Amino acid sequence: MLEVYFESDKEVIRFCEQVFRYNKQIELHWKTHKEWGNHLQFEELIQTNELVDTIAKSMVDVFITHRLGSMIRNIIKEFYYYTNSDEIEKILDLTHWIFKGEDEDSLQVRNNKDPSQLLHSLFISNIKNTTAIHFDSIVKFRLKVFKDQLIHYVGLAIDEFKREEDHQEFVNMLREYIAKKEPSFKTIHILQGRTFSFFKQNGKRFTKMELRVLMQKEPLYIVGLNDDEMNLAPLVAMAPNKIKIYGDHPSEPKTLTVINVFQEKVDFEPFSKFPFSYYIKNEYE
Repeated sequence: MLEVYFESDKEVIRFCEQVFRYNKQIELHWKTHKEWGNHLQFEELIQTNELVDTIAKSMVDVFITHRLGSMIRNIIKEFYYYTNSDEIEKILDLTHWIFKGEDEDSLQVRNNKDPSQLLHSLFISNIKNTTAIHFDSIVKFRLKVFKDQLIHYVGLAIDEFKREEDHQEFVNMLREYIAKKEPSFKTIHILQGRTFSFFKQNGKRFTKMELRVLMQKEPLYIVGLNDDEMNLAPLVAMAPNKIKIYGDHPSEPKTLTVINVFQEKVDFEPFSKFPFSYYIKNEYE
């Protein structure tokens, strides 16, 4: 008979829910133990390997739900010495994103690895060939390899946090610069692409030479923009009252930066609403 112990009532409830979700054939008995808290006894009616795997997967789920956040917080505070609660929460969120995000960026940051698989293998190694399993003991003393990996992920999250902070400072500086500047144009139309295409109100496209002339009239270097930047810099130089961006990718990074800098001055419209369609026809004929 296999025995499993949990000190926390919430954790043992979560564990049982996951065990029966993974395998409805399992039978267990639940009672309380004066010294070890919640005591579960499993009737070995299924193959041992299958039982061990079910217990390991369920413990991984319990750990991620109830223990991962506090472990990350402790690493942020004790290993990286952060004390500001807002900063800790932002780094915590970024670490969770790195740990279990499914978007391309988070997968790339963690080299397409699944850290829950490492957890699973560690629980397996601590569960097999034993008849008494103490969840709290495993978490406290047997997950060093996982904690080392988590320290690395928190470090990556802190790097990302600092980049976001620097970016926000850059955005705030641009906002202040634009607020003090007289607008040179009423409305500028932008077409998304590898680089933006800029259009005047009459539908005529700005040439690269026109954009460079506008940029050279402004001391853009004081806000960290150089002559080679041909997406944001022309807009900062023009400081229009209204910006209309047309395309099919509203979350595209340089578009988001323009929206972040110019805020309520920006409207995003689908590509089909671009008012100067004759330009596109002439370009590709």
